[in-house]
Amino acid sequence: MNTDQMEGKWKQMKGALKTKWGKLTDDDLKIIEGNRDQLTGIVQERYGVAKEEAQKQVDEWKRTQKDYDTDRTDRDLNRRAS
Repeated sequence: MNTDQMEGKWKQMKGALKTKWGKLTDDDLKIIEGNRDQLTGIVQERYGVAKEEAQKQVDEWKRTQKDYDTDRTDRDLNRRAS
């Protein structure tokens, strides 16, 4: 996958994230930049839910994202976690 394709996928993912969690801001999405832990933390903060609930929501959202390359999505959401 070339750089343009990767950027396009992230743009699509950002749109899907904002659809799911409307309280996420553009600044939040810049912070997240594909990092699953960051996404979980921001969902937890914005929605006032426990860490486990935020993780459950992120995991469920990820499972529903069939329009994206699953391996790529996993890498995006985990690349900074390690």
